[in-house]
Amino acid sequence: MESYFDLGTHGRPCTTTSAEAQTWFDRGLVWAYAFNHEEAVLCFEQALGADPSFALAHWGVAYALGPNYNKPWEAFDGDELASAVPRAHRAVVAAVKLDTHASPVEQALIAALLHRYPQASAGSELELGDVWNAGYADAMGGVHQRFPDDLDVVTLYADALMNLTPWQLWDLRTGEPAPGSRAAEARQVLESALERAEAWEHPGLLHMYVHLMEMSRVPEVALRAADRLRGLVPDAGHLHHMPTHLDVLCGDYRRAIASNTEAIAADNRFVARRGAMNFYTLYRSHDHHFRIYAAMFAGQSVVALDSVRELEESIPAELLRVQSPPMADWLEGFLAMRVHALIRFGRWDDVLNLPLPEDTGLYCVTTAMTHYARGVALAATGRIDAAADEQALFAAAVARVPGTRMLFNNTCLDILAVAGEMLAGELEYRRGHHDVAFAHLRRSIELDDALPYDEPWGWMQPTRHAYGALLLEQGHIEEACAIYAADLGYDETLPRAQQHPGNVWALHGYHECLQRLGRDGEARIVRRQLDLALAVADVPISASCFCRMGASTTDTGPTDGFCATS
Repeated sequence: MESYFDLGTHGRPCTTTSAEAQTWFDRGLVWAYAFNHEEAVLCFEQALGADPSFALAHWGVAYALGPNYNKPWEAFDGDELASAVPRAHRAVVAAVKLDTHASPVEQALIAALLHRYPQASAGSELELGDVWNAGYADAMGGVHQRFPDDLDVVTLYADALMNLTPWQLWDLRTGEPAPGSRAAEARQVLESALERAEAWEHPGLLHMYVHLMEMSRVPEVALRAADRLRGLVPDAGHLHHMPTHLDVLCGDYRRAIASNTEAIAADNRFVARRGAMNFYTLYRSHDHHFRIYAAMFAGQSVVALDSVRELEESIPAELLRVQSPPMADWLEGFLAMRVHALIRFGRWDDVLNLPLPEDTGLYCVTTAMTHYARGVALAATGRIDAAADEQALFAAAVARVPGTRMLFNNTCLDILAVAGEMLAGELEYRRGHHDVAFAHLRRSIELDDALPYDEPWGWMQPTRHAYGALLLEQGHIEEACAIYAADLGYDETLPRAQQHPGNVWALHGYHECLQRLGRDGEARIVRRQLDLALAVADVPISASCFCRMGASTTDTGPTDGFCATS
């Protein structure tokens, strides 16, 4: 066979007499576990080309065509449903017709999947989500009862349970399963399997466990699984990336940068062979997005801005113009990341030199965010009237953003609402209306906190960083101290998912507060953490936000050198 991607060693011996079909099936299964579903379908179809009677390969086609944790039924547009549902139904029916030649566990998997596609046309959204998904999950529960030691069955059952409430597994405040969630059951199933040594070699099971635990109150319990997942499937970029969902929650921003760098390298190998005109470009963009996010928390401007450039290059305009699936709704929001990075690092001149997109309709989120950034930069540099003009242009641009435009789990309109309050706060602050400014910034924090769970979070720079910096500037030290403590996770103010442990910006602000309050013992403890964080930043950091007067990238900090690219 011709050379192919390096997908590691995971495979599942199946009922087929063709070694070629078995190889292609194993490839398809690993790609499905790695959330590259288009490539998985191609592999399963190659398996059928080698053995048309291969029942489980038909099952694979049907499984990979359907919903997943990142793309539930409600995210399929009408054309996609009209194509995917009958195609998946045909595939699973073909599997049923052939399953007399299959093993008992294969027959059980096929029978369960028929509950996910019980008919050849899509029903209502309620039927798809509540009936088809629930029927499939219950059927997989029966398969798991019969074959509890089969790690693929464990993985597929946990996947089915999680897809009942994707990205809504846990209540962030209470730590309990969210309404309708069967997260506790999924956890029991996966953790029981992880008591066996061979489970630590299973890419799908490890992937599911990281996703399951990331929004829980104890994401760190999945760190060992995440570390085992790193590099387990060398050419599956998404699996290199997945551990970084936990890294950022645990404050390991350097490792998040490193693993996303590995993910991007694997993605580049994929795009060299398959091109960018596919849905997997969303996952490639996500890896760049994540590296920007981690670099911003680490104070690494070079990595952040290099990642912005690579992200922009990864999303061709012709892909955004694909109508089904509506790729602009999935991808265009990523192109506003340059704005976030430039504001994070106080690059006001660069912000003001940003051109507006030529096609402001296609790039509507980018247009709105550019006006937001220009308004912030103009306010920060004292050009109040011009900033107010940009505020009006921002509002007009937001009005042209459709409600279907998303950045993963968040609507872009919800994200832009945070931007609107941030810009209003910055502008009123520069006008000297501090109480009004702080009211806007508190509102931005409320909106930021209310965004649906996502990694990276929907708003890239924590709103508390600007609020804390300006509170400190006005001498509200106790209040600023509490803001930074919450952001760092030093108290129970915020759910775990909204804390940012060890980030250099809040550490700087918190340390300054402690010093100014005379809490010298605590300041010495925090100083050790701050020095470590400053050592890997590549900009001098004198405030938690460059919106604070006097904060600039030319200020000197307590570190002697910078190591942005090391």
